[in-house]
Amino acid sequence: MTRRSWMALPPLLLLVACGATDSGADAAGPAPVSAPAGAPDLDVEVVLDGLDHPWDVAQAPDGTLLVDERAGGLTAVLPDGEARPLDADFDDLFAEGETGLMGLALDPAFADNRRFYTCQGVRTDAGAEIQVIAWTVDEGWTAATRVADPLLGGIPVNESSGRHGGCRVEFGPDGALFVGTGDNALGTNPQDLGSLAGKVLRIDPQTGEALPGNPFTDDADAADRIWTYGHRNVQGLAVRPDSDQVYSVEHGPDRDDEVNLLQPGADYGWDPVGAGVYDESVPMTAPGDVPAVWSSGEPTIAPSGATFLDGAEWGDYDGLLLIGVQKDTGVLALRLTEDGELVESFRLPELEDTYGRIRTPEQGQDGALYVTTDNGGGEDQVLRVSPAS
Repeated sequence: MTRRSWMALPPLLLLVACGATDSGADAAGPAPVSAPAGAPDLDVEVVLDGLDHPWDVAQAPDGTLLVDERAGGLTAVLPDGEARPLDADFDDLFAEGETGLMGLALDPAFADNRRFYTCQGVRTDAGAEIQVIAWTVDEGWTAATRVADPLLGGIPVNESSGRHGGCRVEFGPDGALFVGTGDNALGTNPQDLGSLAGKVLRIDPQTGEALPGNPFTDDADAADRIWTYGHRNVQGLAVRPDSDQVYSVEHGPDRDDEVNLLQPGADYGWDPVGAGVYDESVPMTAPGDVPAVWSSGEPTIAPSGATFLDGAEWGDYDGLLLIGVQKDTGVLALRLTEDGELVESFRLPELEDTYGRIRTPEQGQDGALYVTTDNGGGEDQVLRVSPAS
């Protein structure tokens, strides 16, 4: 596979026609494509192509981008635009269906410890599972080495199909590592506090152990790493800047994809147990459980990675929660109150139906938005999106 960097190409400004659907705090269903009045035009440029299902992207303090691909592999895009595959051991990778090499996060102290984290399917002697693995990368960006293998193991995986494998990793404002998992298409998992599937976990990034303040540390029948439960398939996690708010993004069945504001110990309502089968006819959020901040209604849009835009250069886009869209392709933007209530939703015109499925939008340390597409066939890209000058 050939990976090519296009960092030096001039930006491409793309315009998409406006939609006509209204949106509001209580609305579900399609969001309008038109951006609100006063929003900046966006420049979009390709910084890397020739990828196959890139899942996540992160930017190091020196400006280097680190990108992973679901079937295995890490690529560094250096500040001068050079794309460099990293030497890394993925011999035990379990890549089946939706599962493989998935979430990626750099340590907050990366400049000092060169440490990063992946969430991936792994084949073990006892069978496949999902693990969080800690790595370090050399200063020359040539090789990655496992240093905690695993940091956290025992996350169940559907070995026959890889369905609903999650898996996103994100650092909280207090330095905790959050891990969003899928339910593996097993109906009992989301409500089973003894299982790590269908959960958001909160762990110490150095030891993989539960952190003080986790809600189930004193419950002998529950996994002490669990932060929230009742999730179907957590595809995105985002921390709101200058707050302690952590949001999850997850797929619904044939309706009600959700964005949730996480509260410790809360049940987000997915309970697909019926007649001994995986019953996807039940509501995404059961009555009495924590309601979603945003829900797609019907049809679903298959949301994935998420990030908050932060910076005055984004103008009226500053503070938006951006979410990758895979079913009808693009980026969904949510404007939220300080308390996490939905004000409006719309789609970014420059990314609508232009690059195909969007897996992950992630704001870099340079303030730009980096976006991975997820179309397969070796045709995927990493895009750099910034306000037009």
